[in-house]
Amino acid sequence: MSQKLSSECFRSAFKVVDKDLLRWFPGHMGKGLKQMQQKLKSVDCIVEVHDARIPISGKNTDFKQTVSGIKPHILVLNKEDLIEKKYKDRIVNKLKNEYENVVFTNCKNERCKGVAKIFPLAKELIKNADRYNRTGADDYCMMIIGVPNVGKSSLINMLRIQNLHKGKASPVGAQPGITKSVMHKIKMSENPLFYMLDTPGILTPNITNIESGLKLALCATIQDHFVGERIIVDYLLYWLNSHQYFSYVDYFKLEKPSDNILEVLSHISVTHNRMLKIRNHLNEYVMKPNFDAAAQIMIKTFRSGSLGKYILDEKLL
Repeated sequence: MSQKLSSECFRSAFKVVDKDLLRWFPGHMGKGLKQMQQKLKSVDCIVEVHDARIPISGKNTDFKQTVSGIKPHILVLNKEDLIEKKYKDRIVNKLKNEYENVVFTNCKNERCKGVAKIFPLAKELIKNADRYNRTGADDYCMMIIGVPNVGKSSLINMLRIQNLHKGKASPVGAQPGITKSVMHKIKMSENPLFYMLDTPGILTPNITNIESGLKLALCATIQDHFVGERIIVDYLLYWLNSHQYFSYVDYFKLEKPSDNILEVLSHISVTHNRMLKIRNHLNEYVMKPNFDAAAQIMIKTFRSGSLGKYILDEKLL
């Protein structure tokens, strides 16, 4: 649906969430951050992975101060298949003062050109850098860091496949928080001898910006149940409407755009046969919409890219 609608038809702000809902800093994250700092002396390069849909909101501002330091640094923006190509130059330009080396990847694609660039780039950066206590070491090592569920383990597995021609070394899952601690060295290359360290996803302990936190939740860097699926899809609906993106209308076969999330979820419940059979006050069975099941469908549809390719930080670029 390309028809433009007046912004007066929709909410001008999202005003539902309590900040406490967006605090997710499990004990393994604090422990993992300390482990990462301790491992710094044994690595030559840092590879920081973000979700390309949230290149600004998805950053952990603590990384630069606590982990990266003076080590050569590569920023990987994964899930490039879920954004429009036209945004890449704008993203690079926005981040150029913080990151000299930005690479876009799709770690689900074994032929991804971005993934193929990372190993040669890391070798070149290390070659031209002072290795300090690593001077003279026969092997090389890079640490993979990032917020949860952005594809760090998938990147490691793909680098092994491309450079070592071996299979998976790190567990991969749809839920954030799969990797719990800094792992032992994972070999990436025989010649030169090159290793990687996988790390747990680390979020900033206190998300002070509500909207940034909701974007993180929408991109699955926070487990859904910590925020609530209905709140996540309500924010998604608000975001789509506020940007005049109405692909959801055609996809879910709605009559028109709506600013009422319960109205949208009711429709999805009916069309996807996600109804609940419950007793009413007359002790009669009636069918009611399963809002939670419908919300899960809507979230999955967005995350798969079926609703379109979007930069949630579009207005920040």
